[in-house]
Amino acid sequence: MEESHLLKHPGVKKKIVHGGQGPLPHFPSGTKAQLSLLSAQLVFHFQTLLSNSERTVIDDSRKNKHPTEIFVGKMFKMEVWEVLLTSMRLGEVAEFWCDAIHTGLYPIASKGMRLAAQGKDPLEGQKHMCGMGNMFTGHSTGFPELDELMREPQPLIFIMELISVGEPLSYERESWLMEKDEKMQAAPSLHLQGNALVRQGRYAQAAEKYREAVLLLRTVQSREMPGHEDYVNLSKLVTPLVLNYCQCKLELGEYYEVIEHTSELIDKHKGCVKAYYKRAKAYAAVWSEREARRDLLTVAELDGTLARLVQKELRLLSERMREKYRDDRERYRNILEERTTGEEEEDEGGDPNELSQCPRQEAKSLPAREEGQRDVLQAAAVTEGKDRQQMLRLIMLLQDEGISCITGQRFAEALLKFKEALEYVDYLQRKEVDNKGEDWESLEKVRLPLTLNLSQCRLHLGQFHEVVELNSKILRVHKDNLKALYQRARAHAALCHEDEARGDFCRAVRLDSALRPVVKLELRRMGESIRAKHVRDKKNYWSSSQERRKQEVPAKAANKVAREKGAKLLAQSQRAKQGCQESQGQPAGSQPAGLLLSNHNNEHVQLKPAETALSNGTEHHCDPRLIRTAMLRGPGATGAYGPPSALLPRFVTSWH
Repeated sequence: MEESHLLKHPGVKKKIVHGGQGPLPHFPSGTKAQLSLLSAQLVFHFQTLLSNSERTVIDDSRKNKHPTEIFVGKMFKMEVWEVLLTSMRLGEVAEFWCDAIHTGLYPIASKGMRLAAQGKDPLEGQKHMCGMGNMFTGHSTGFPELDELMREPQPLIFIMELISVGEPLSYERESWLMEKDEKMQAAPSLHLQGNALVRQGRYAQAAEKYREAVLLLRTVQSREMPGHEDYVNLSKLVTPLVLNYCQCKLELGEYYEVIEHTSELIDKHKGCVKAYYKRAKAYAAVWSEREARRDLLTVAELDGTLARLVQKELRLLSERMREKYRDDRERYRNILEERTTGEEEEDEGGDPNELSQCPRQEAKSLPAREEGQRDVLQAAAVTEGKDRQQMLRLIMLLQDEGISCITGQRFAEALLKFKEALEYVDYLQRKEVDNKGEDWESLEKVRLPLTLNLSQCRLHLGQFHEVVELNSKILRVHKDNLKALYQRARAHAALCHEDEARGDFCRAVRLDSALRPVVKLELRRMGESIRAKHVRDKKNYWSSSQERRKQEVPAKAANKVAREKGAKLLAQSQRAKQGCQESQGQPAGSQPAGLLLSNHNNEHVQLKPAETALSNGTEHHCDPRLIRTAMLRGPGATGAYGPPSALLPRFVTSWH
């Protein structure tokens, strides 16, 4: 059919490709407020093409799962589409050519429809401003062909097929189609419907009703000024709906959603007791013991009448956590036994001749096999059904459990807790995070208190050598860690390592002078234990002094060797000095004015003649500790160093 211009709409041409059925649909007329209440629903397919010789296709709604829907009179971005669709009959397929004055906003509308078709929020990433402002803020729609249309608007061709026309009020009106009064009337009705569904045990349907009511009220609230009386009143209406929604989600087992919504509610209303209680229940369900205890204690602080309920919940939480740890240990033990049994069966199924030929290799491989079994246990404990976040939570839970065991003087049980937590930290540092990255350093900060607590348990259990080893590793990284120094000093004192203990205690006192009375008491106890040890070993003061002298002999011998070596070097310097004097025409026995030395900071030190020479013809003496690296220079030299031939092995003197 031939193209025809639409009346009262310049810049639009219509060509019917396939005729429709029946008369033109009737659309209500009237004011904008009346049209918003009686808006018709249009369902259609469309195809967008460029007005060029190739007729390039930009969009095609048939590639989506569902056809496109718009509501007449609801301010759709492409207002010209309402004109096009209201000129069509049901089942009609028409081609419309639209001038650039009608297609300027098409890139924005197309972007929203594309994101909606992908299951994304069309408003994602936008700020509170007009659509064009958001477009220019990002400088791109994210689609090159739409960016081209934004830069250079041009005529477009729309091929549309009208599928159905919904009569006003024949469909369920969504929230964005309602006016303020409609929303305020619908919210209480939805609240009552949700309560009725809860009494019937239909929590999923009840949660949906509560959610719809919350959305309606928050939409109305978004148009009010924060802090205004209407805004505050709407917040009071929203709070019980959110709490009911969270209760339904608790019953449905969607705990993380409960945590999210109750946290938002607590940020706005710090004294909401029900929000703290529901969040505590959700934290307990996902094994976040520390957070659950914190929220339950907050409930008791806010409302003292709930103290008994809080105590009951805390008791139940502790029982559940102990039961969980017991089940986890049993499960990991079974996994290890199954894998160990499988390895033994494989070994038994091998060639007996080969086994008989290598008994030594089999004996050597036993320690490696035991180490491999330990690695299997560790890997099974940290990887079986756990992700990274769960392992981090377990680390915190194990730490809290270990601290509670220490408080109860159950050091053996606390030792196992801290060891298991350190295994999780080792696994995460080895497998999950980059070495020396930010996450790696965060795990190192977690490792430090765990290692100190483990050392404390070993100290109480009498494992002093392990305590020394653990704290030495800590001090290699954290040199001034007071707790590590003090624990290592106590372990050395228990092992009767007097010198090491005194050294660590002195360092601890230098770091914190408040420890001086405690250190004095520890030193007194160490002296008593050493004397008791000598009594047990039948030693007296003379024998113990002899042992100490024997230990000091190697140090004295080393000092003697160092002095002899210094004397030899000094003699070499004297010979070099005499040769220098003879080459410069000075008498061999002339007294030097002084000795210029260079230390490691390149600072020259002038020694007096009395310090460097006793008399003519006698040996000149100098403290070897002052002689480092110096170079010979002549009397008239202006530079800092003399000729290379004057270099000596350890030091060179310069005489003036």
